[in-house]
Amino acid sequence: MESYIGSPLTSNAVRVLMLGGGELARGLVGAFQNLGLEVHVVDRYEGSPAQQVAHFSYTADIDDEKAVLDLVEHIKPAYVVPEIEGVADEALHALHDDSAVTVVPTARACELTSDRKKLREVAESLGLPTTAYKVVETFDALKEAVNELGLPCIIKPDVATSGRGHVLVKDEDQLKDAWDNVRRGKKNSWVVAERFVDFDYEVIIMAVRSIDPETGKLATWFSEPIGYEHARGNLVDCWQPKTMSQRAFENARSVAARISNELGGRGIFAVELFVAGDDIYFSSVTPRPSDKAMLTEATQRFSQYELHARAILGLPIDITLVSPGASSLLHATEEIDEVTYSGVEEALQVAETDVRLFGKPSAYPGRRMGLIMATADDVSEARDRAAIAASKITISAAPRLVPEPELTSEKELSPDDVESSEWAITVRA
Repeated sequence: MESYIGSPLTSNAVRVLMLGGGELARGLVGAFQNLGLEVHVVDRYEGSPAQQVAHFSYTADIDDEKAVLDLVEHIKPAYVVPEIEGVADEALHALHDDSAVTVVPTARACELTSDRKKLREVAESLGLPTTAYKVVETFDALKEAVNELGLPCIIKPDVATSGRGHVLVKDEDQLKDAWDNVRRGKKNSWVVAERFVDFDYEVIIMAVRSIDPETGKLATWFSEPIGYEHARGNLVDCWQPKTMSQRAFENARSVAARISNELGGRGIFAVELFVAGDDIYFSSVTPRPSDKAMLTEATQRFSQYELHARAILGLPIDITLVSPGASSLLHATEEIDEVTYSGVEEALQVAETDVRLFGKPSAYPGRRMGLIMATADDVSEARDRAAIAASKITISAAPRLVPEPELTSEKELSPDDVESSEWAITVRA
């Protein structure tokens, strides 16, 4: 932990560089800023949600080793925090060897959790309960794997991206479409075919690793379980707490503790699990805030973003649940260049609801564009409120409602003003 926290935009600032600038990163930016850190965000495209609120923003290919290392050399951050999978692993390992920079949680953790094959190997080495699977590189090999594993079967991409891109195949006629969809846009040729577990439900446990102020040593805290549902490969709703038997909850925390301890470092780990009775099956883990835990802004005393920031800095952790709650995701249904939302007023008329619009510059079918959160005396009522509020909001390409401002608080710097011409920077004055 830093012995001090300086002031942003001064020579004594404690800087954090975030690799990726999506909606989860935006929540994390605010958490870091509340603790006095100077926040820098880099993403592949300009105007990402987190770039809109960071102190400094950059546009670069975060899967490019040189681009990442050049940015680190220019910024000199104390912490480098990957917000997404698919960043330059070589750069993270190079930074890990630099004592002046902390890669969150570790370079090894980021590499393992971005590669589904490597992550599964780690889980097996720990003796975690997992489902049978096959790694395949051709469509013919996929057919053979599914024949061996049986139907239904889940086809997953190479990169472990928090449940996105998964396709449940119920008969052989669906295999070709699943193969094409899962491989689309992926950097590796292989996919994972996984035996479908006849589970009762899925949960996510947030494991938070930080310094225990009473002992001065690393310790792990666990959130109340979060339930969630997918439809057509997209996350649609989440709720907390998800009711579990005491035995299942203990087993879930045990699995979460073992995998997060193995990955190491400090921060929040989103551990995804299948539950069948009291039995737990490990599915995946993400060493950063999760889309499934965005509702913690409403349900917990401290959100997942605040807990991640605190843990990175080695600060005390409080994971208290203050209210049952639920969330419903807003997805686009069409290609839109300039997005307009309507119905927000009506949505907020539903009791105990809140709205988050992600501020993404464009939309495509299935893209997550916002979130409804709701609280209530019980989960069932919270889920109803979130669903009703979400139904009130429409995402469309309606004409711009307000003129573009003539003045801006942003100052664009030319490549001559920085040390590298491979990326652009925007400074928020």
